[in-house]
Amino acid sequence: MDGIADMGGTQGWGPVHPPPPDEPVFAEDWQRKAFALAILSSRVASGGINTDAFRHALERLDRAAYLDDGYFGRWLNAGELMLTERSVLAPGAIEARARNLRGEHVEEPPIPTPDRPHYAPTAEGSLRSVEAAPAFGVGERVRAKDISPAGHTRLPGYIRGHTGVVELIQPAHVLPDTNAHFLGENPQHVYSVRFDSHELWGADAEPFTLTVEMYESYLETTA
Repeated sequence: MDGIADMGGTQGWGPVHPPPPDEPVFAEDWQRKAFALAILSSRVASGGINTDAFRHALERLDRAAYLDDGYFGRWLNAGELMLTERSVLAPGAIEARARNLRGEHVEEPPIPTPDRPHYAPTAEGSLRSVEAAPAFGVGERVRAKDISPAGHTRLPGYIRGHTGVVELIQPAHVLPDTNAHFLGENPQHVYSVRFDSHELWGADAEPFTLTVEMYESYLETTA
């Protein structure tokens, strides 16, 4: 889906400020706790480790929840979204608990009956084996499909419809587009595809090349 998370290649966000080399992993103690809570929330809601489902929750946040609360704030927001959708938490439960911790004495919603997916990965991690041979070869020109899936995808918006060259064939991976929705792992080959900056952003772009990891179903042959 096309959401706030697909910001790559878009304009209007201001200059990029690289982090300082000595930046700590967690600048404040609450960020450490937020990181842990987000991971735990994702596992509780999914019935196991499903990074793709968590990413899909992130990309469905509105602009304020994604940007205004900062990096670790959006992780907390995504975790809360997953827990609420799976009825692990009732809508408004976290806000009510926070108000009570501040001494406001508000009624908290009852705990719902969880509705977790029947999910179990076939192996650890995301690497898988497939019997089919790769559809594309190293050095072959390929085009990223110009599609806007309704659900989760790892196909960047700024790549769609553009042509590049296969640099490397990676091991097969679980397909995020289906795994995020608990519709099966559907593993497929992954390709490192090199794109020219002028192909992506026009003749006025700075000259450089960009390599993007692409799942096989994201690609098609050029005419």
